[in-house]
Amino acid sequence: MEGIPPTTPRTVEEVFSDFRGRRTGLIKALTTDVDKFYQQCDPEKENLCLYGLPNETWEVNLPVEEVPPELPEPALGINFARDGMQEKDWLSLVAVHSDSWLLAVAFYFGARFGFGKNERKRLFQMINEMPTIFEVVTGNAKQPKEQSANHNNSGKSNKSSGKSRQPEPQSKVVKTSPPPKEEDESGEEDEEDDEQGATCGACGESYGADEFWICCDICERWFHGKCVKITPAKAEHIKQYKCPTCSSKRARV
Repeated sequence: MEGIPPTTPRTVEEVFSDFRGRRTGLIKALTTDVDKFYQQCDPEKENLCLYGLPNETWEVNLPVEEVPPELPEPALGINFARDGMQEKDWLSLVAVHSDSWLLAVAFYFGARFGFGKNERKRLFQMINEMPTIFEVVTGNAKQPKEQSANHNNSGKSNKSSGKSRQPEPQSKVVKTSPPPKEEDESGEEDEEDDEQGATCGACGESYGADEFWICCDICERWFHGKCVKITPAKAEHIKQYKCPTCSSKRARV
């Protein structure tokens, strides 16, 4: 987030040093300072971002108001998914977005300061020698390819507590067909009734074709994904979804 004077020359080594400092700060937020980081990501607040700073510190803050921003911005709204996922899965998701942001910032500097093909290649090679934040957070720094394949294709983790837990959220959470009132084996008539009678627990509107829906595992009400700020991509990482109402009730207890 710190501005760079336009007249200041930047070398590959200086950009890498900036990358390394921001990376260290982000890793602290997601590992040693995780309790503090978790508390600052309140889902009741507006869109929040996790910033890594060149001095090896981190901060959770609102995105800058400047358009376009001085630097590429981190992923928005990381706080909205906090209470809808298991903590380790949420931290892994934030880590993935943090890795993407670090690369964006590094190559933004590369473009801004006129790095040529060889300089960009050298910068990437220096970055690639270090484990990604995702690998550090998940403890799989030596198996990035296997972890990536398992994470993206099967949706299962080597540390998952069992196979039986995965299909249930996949069928309840990632939903584009009409949300059923109950899981049963009733015929086509019941499905038609469900389609006509299903309403969103947030806005009260009826089901519409090709809309993404998500079901709360606590109160079993259905919601438009857009109404509760959950996308299909986020839903794939959610093992037990709690709607905003159920999340606030648990927080008070």
